[in-house]
Amino acid sequence: MDVREDIGRRFTEVSVQILTASRNELYMDQHYLALALGGLEFAVTTQLEGIGTDGEHLVVNPKVLADLYERNRLLVNRIYLHQVYHCLFRHIFKRIRPRQEYWMLACDIAVELLMDSQNMRSVRTARNRFRENVREELTRKLRVLNAEGIYRVLTEGAEWSEPSRLARLRQEFCVDNHSLWPAWKIDEKHPKLPPKSVILKNKWDDISSKTQTDMESFSSEASSGGGDLLEETRVENRERYEYRAFLRKFAAIREEMHIDMDSWDSILYSLGLQMYGNMPLIEPVESREVKKIDEFVIVIDTSMSVSGRLVHSFLEQTYSILSESESYLHKVNIRILQCDEQVLSDEKITSRQELEEYMEHFRLLGEGGTDFRPAFEYVEKLILENQFQDLRGLLYFTDGKGIYPKKRPPFETAFIFCEESCETAQVPPWAIRLILPREDLEVDGKNLKDARFVWAQDED
Repeated sequence: MDVREDIGRRFTEVSVQILTASRNELYMDQHYLALALGGLEFAVTTQLEGIGTDGEHLVVNPKVLADLYERNRLLVNRIYLHQVYHCLFRHIFKRIRPRQEYWMLACDIAVELLMDSQNMRSVRTARNRFRENVREELTRKLRVLNAEGIYRVLTEGAEWSEPSRLARLRQEFCVDNHSLWPAWKIDEKHPKLPPKSVILKNKWDDISSKTQTDMESFSSEASSGGGDLLEETRVENRERYEYRAFLRKFAAIREEMHIDMDSWDSILYSLGLQMYGNMPLIEPVESREVKKIDEFVIVIDTSMSVSGRLVHSFLEQTYSILSESESYLHKVNIRILQCDEQVLSDEKITSRQELEEYMEHFRLLGEGGTDFRPAFEYVEKLILENQFQDLRGLLYFTDGKGIYPKKRPPFETAFIFCEESCETAQVPPWAIRLILPREDLEVDGKNLKDARFVWAQDED
């Protein structure tokens, strides 16, 4: 046998033994992670600098793994769990442009701080003052320290983007190699995951959902050692819907003058013209039924806790959707209200031109407290005055901190939030809660693609 082959085989065997022992130790501490811990096969190679994952394998460089084990076997446990968390929260499948390096750093900070919060012997290391300071700063801005929220803090705050601060953060939190992430395989011209990566993502979606169920079933065990794991898993597992599809819930069926190509046979039509001259056998139907958005209300919470920039971004996105020919009638009846503790303004929109003018001169009023009831009372008054013929619903853009109506209104209602802090908002059971991540509102161009849509009555 070739000596080099024998050495390579021994390296592989020892590396697999180390990883197997690490997996067993992690399992003994966190039984609810059984599926996730077993979700990665071991792969040993000298072609990778460091340790990483592609969602299918835990890939290790044997020398790097041996060095970690020699320093402290708990470091092996941490790097193993680090990869599992990247997969469990599907970090490896998401690519954010143009600041991808900030996203990578945010993912590492999220999983490292999560492990620091866990009271587990298998991953517990000496307290680090720098990490504690980072946690305290982030906690003042975020309720849940997930990657999306940390990414937002990194890209918004000038103090976080200083080169020396970024270098220190990377030195402290970046412990693995991200070059194998399926997100790197996304084509710039066609920003979709390859089919194999989609299968892997579905696999981890399923593992994450089952892990959440296991943690909820054994809540006492999870709460004693899981730290923020259950809460972060719930946030990441929120069901996602396209905002355009959500807005179309408020569409009504209308008939418009338009040739309906699906209801006539072009072959018989052409045959009639050939046989009888100008006498087609079947005339094309000159009208069709379509779903159009013609009557609904948008209420803007103008309290001090709601950012004017985010409000404007939300209106811009809603405007872009309403301006689509398939979802917007030529004549509409849309009311845009601004409200804090009282209704401050009421703008009636009846055409696309009026909506464009309103957007061009939009100015946020108020900045008082928040009381949702006046807006609902005002809209019900408009209904009694016959200002609406068929009101489809009301969208209330808010931070969720206010007094909700107790009685269900005679129209569908959705409370739209842009912050994770709204997870604790006591939305009435008759309303819809829609969470729009702030980064989806603020990125350029086509936003709101992955809004999280939750029926309030499905919550605990």
